[in-house]
Amino acid sequence: MAARLLPSWVWVSGLTAGATVAVVVLALQADKGPHPTAAAVRPSASASAGAHPSASKAPAKAPAVPAASGTGRRIVYSLGAKRVWTVDASDKATRTFTVWPGTVSPDPGTYTISKTLAATTGSDGVRIEHILYFASKSGLSVAFSNAVDGTSPPPAAGKQTSGIRMPKADGAALWTFGTEPNTKVTVVK
Repeated sequence: MAARLLPSWVWVSGLTAGATVAVVVLALQADKGPHPTAAAVRPSASASAGAHPSASKAPAKAPAVPAASGTGRRIVYSLGAKRVWTVDASDKATRTFTVWPGTVSPDPGTYTISKTLAATTGSDGVRIEHILYFASKSGLSVAFSNAVDGTSPPPAAGKQTSGIRMPKADGAALWTFGTEPNTKVTVVK
């Protein structure tokens, strides 16, 4: 029995369909969950030392610390930008990264880290670590944290949550910065 050869257009359309399916699957996988865009702010002198020679373009410049965020050593949280900065005593940003806020946000103002907790389970049932409490609203404690497994699932429908989640590496860095006594948190719009 001889094998029947298919016309070339069948092979091409089959390859095209297969490639399209592969692209759609990859796009769907990439769309699952948050995509951290964490960026460490580095002094310009060391920026070139950490650069990868194979990088094709320079990294985007990190957003500046909001002007109305106070002075001195502090954590700045922008509600609108969903971004956090750590700022040293000389008012220089040492790190900035995006966050995934819960459904309840703190009011703009200045707070002090009031409690720290190494690890627990969040109100959404997710194991979290590096918890820095600084405010309360609507009967909920507002805190920065990161999920132990590094994910940030969306809040359950109809459930109020006040955790401000971040990528795991940023959570560890914020923990180191925020556990210093009397660390201030400035929340801006």
